[in-house]
Amino acid sequence: MTSQQMTYLAAFFTYLLAMITISWFVSRWQKSGSDFLLAGRKVPLFLTLGTTVATMVGTGSSMGAVGFAYQNAWAGALYGIGGAIGILLLAWIFAPVRKQQFATMSEELASYVDDNALVKKILAVIIYAASIGWLGAHLIGGGMYLAWLTGIDDTTAKLIIGVGLAIYVTLGGYSAVVWTDAIQAVILFIGFLLMAYFAIDFVGGWQAVQNNHLVNESGLFSYQNIGLVPAISMSFAVLVGVMATPSFRQRIYSGDSVSSIRQSFVMSGVLYLGFSLVPAIIGICAFLINGNLDNPAYAFPYIALNTLPVLLGGLILLAGISATLSSASSDAIAGVSVFVSDIYAWLFQKSSDKKQLTDRQQLVLSRFSMILTVTIALLFALLSNNIITYITKMISLALCGLFVMGLLGRFWQKLTWQGSIAILLSSTLSAALIGFNESWLAYFGNPSIPAVISGVFFGVLVSLLTQPDKPTEITSTNKELESVL
Repeated sequence: MTSQQMTYLAAFFTYLLAMITISWFVSRWQKSGSDFLLAGRKVPLFLTLGTTVATMVGTGSSMGAVGFAYQNAWAGALYGIGGAIGILLLAWIFAPVRKQQFATMSEELASYVDDNALVKKILAVIIYAASIGWLGAHLIGGGMYLAWLTGIDDTTAKLIIGVGLAIYVTLGGYSAVVWTDAIQAVILFIGFLLMAYFAIDFVGGWQAVQNNHLVNESGLFSYQNIGLVPAISMSFAVLVGVMATPSFRQRIYSGDSVSSIRQSFVMSGVLYLGFSLVPAIIGICAFLINGNLDNPAYAFPYIALNTLPVLLGGLILLAGISATLSSASSDAIAGVSVFVSDIYAWLFQKSSDKKQLTDRQQLVLSRFSMILTVTIALLFALLSNNIITYITKMISLALCGLFVMGLLGRFWQKLTWQGSIAILLSSTLSAALIGFNESWLAYFGNPSIPAVISGVFFGVLVSLLTQPDKPTEITSTNKELESVL
């Protein structure tokens, strides 16, 4: 390990120690599981804004979008465009659910079908799996950053990131997440903007970024390179991801009011839309400097290490790690909320006469669940290195059904519990079918569009065929299915 790499490693551990210290400080006010998971439902506008921005400018924007731009020029901006539209729609459509005091996304979605117990159980499993999927993606990104920064191997880097994350989130819970995210958001924006500025200067100015064969041969947002349908599908997949990712719902449930949530989401969306070009610029510059990287995901750390002064490069790489940790911490909290509030209650608190957990017991359970959740995600992260592939596959398999069910539930009162199960099954099966057919996958780019269309079609069809005679009727079939679980 060189002296420069040792300096970077020391800087990272100093940074991580600061995050742990903040988490320990805020943990002193936690008295219950609700405090740990929702910060008392009193998160103000500026902290909601900070944690939302930090999560959006996360692993996908840094490693995923930059790597995609390294291969496909301005197509790297599609990630940010889809994310910005998604958060703006989230503000308009779902911010009002704050009034209903939901604790988890599975509780919210189940409410659209009369709190059907079977549907809630299925949703809890899917949402917990989705949270682990997102968390795994961020651990992959963080491990890549740290490996490039310090020269250690990928496996060790992922383990360090995972253990560090587990410590500071387990200590401080959601209160720690929103405070550390707000700090990380500032680091992120400064780091990314500085990196884009120096990268443009290094390659010879803005004209060099605009006039090169990677850009000139690609067309608007590189649709000529990747195809029009895959380009649209790329942005749509990210839009679906934002609107159906449990961690964004967590911000709604924990905000102090509908108006503050809406304002923070709108500001986040506008900022992110403007920011969407920055990863694309960095990716294009990385290609102009070295067009032969083995893994496009390394474009971001490569340009930081090779075009910037040592101290500035280290600061920017810490900004990249901040991006992954801020996103990871939010998804970890969302996953633990579902595990504690839904899965644990379903598995271990079935009987009505069972004694409820005390506030202290809820807090201990939440912290234990956090360690378990990060461990599972870390095991998955050790098996993959491709960020964009990991994210888009996970979105199409786990989130498209949640996306459809949320929209239909909000706007269509005829949705039934049978229709909601049809949505979840059909969207997942469609995504798997597209994913296993190479020609179809090449045409669509990723399975998100056909998965959503399939979910809408079968959800509406089955709901129309299973309309109850009375709104409160519970069929015998429903009872039989619930008894199985």
